[in-house]
Amino acid sequence: ERRVGIAGRNALAQHMLNAIASLLSSPPPPPPQPVSKLPPFEQLYIFAALIAGLLLLLAAQRPPPKGTVARWLPAPGEKRVYETWVLWYSIVWMGAFGVIIALELYEEFTAATYFLVCGGLAAPLVLRELARGGADGRPLGERHGARAQLWIAIFGFIGNYWYTHYFYCVLRARYTVPAWRLNDVPICMYLATHFYFSSYHVFANLALRRVATGFAPGNLRTALFAYVVCALSYATAFMETLTISHFPYYDFEDRHMAYTLGSAFYGIYFLVSFPVYYALDEPGNTPLEGTGLRGVALSSLGAGMLVLLLLDLTRLAAAGAPLTIGGKLWEVTPKGLAGSA
Repeated sequence: ERRVGIAGRNALAQHMLNAIASLLSSPPPPPPQPVSKLPPFEQLYIFAALIAGLLLLLAAQRPPPKGTVARWLPAPGEKRVYETWVLWYSIVWMGAFGVIIALELYEEFTAATYFLVCGGLAAPLVLRELARGGADGRPLGERHGARAQLWIAIFGFIGNYWYTHYFYCVLRARYTVPAWRLNDVPICMYLATHFYFSSYHVFANLALRRVATGFAPGNLRTALFAYVVCALSYATAFMETLTISHFPYYDFEDRHMAYTLGSAFYGIYFLVSFPVYYALDEPGNTPLEGTGLRGVALSSLGAGMLVLLLLDLTRLAAAGAPLTIGGKLWEVTPKGLAGSA
């Protein structure tokens, strides 16, 4: 009995020591909180500043000369028909992407599925112009729709082939979709960029045309035009980052930086492309692209080179990150893995 009593007292003492130790020890760390994919609060200040600047410039404008019609869309004609078509088609591809993201259909996608979906959404924009060109016998180089599609196709290809690597190196972005890749960029993104950029540039045209036709010419209108280009560039880049934030196979190491610095970085594309594309076949503007498809191609190539220079200067000045391009001509990557870069 004595031995049993001693054992009981020892067990009780050990239990009390364990209880005291648990009270004195620090509590276990809480489970990690999920990383928010919403934009940081600072974005409110950025957009408030953009809106305030816009209102100040608008208040300083003078009315246009009598007889001038302020327009959002072009005057009746071929360019108006094309831009109206792109606006309507934007509802189609945005709706398709919205369904894919909302229902998480992408979880079942293979590399071939991504290619077919993005290629299928890009094809109507190109095929429409090829079909229309053959219908009336006019050369494609004389048709605004064909010229606009060529400009977007070249600029979008340059953006994917070259500019994407700046996002990889500076913002630590990565695609982990199952993909066929060209230079470590999923080929489906080359295709998706075509309909994205077709819509972005027509949307920008609406605002820029309203500025160009709605106020008296002069330095104030020029300042407003330049300001709208800058504001639209940042807003377009930010909205794309926001709308794809719940797509898990395109991600950033630092999402806060992606929303703030990344939107400005991406916006450099449009600082150049929005005004150059706006001038394409726009009445009252000095043509930048010459005539025919060759002139359009040279215009888009020139804009692409200027963007590349601006991106690299920004990389050196603001980030200092080394630029490493390790892609391959052709590569196949499964879900969850980035490419070779």
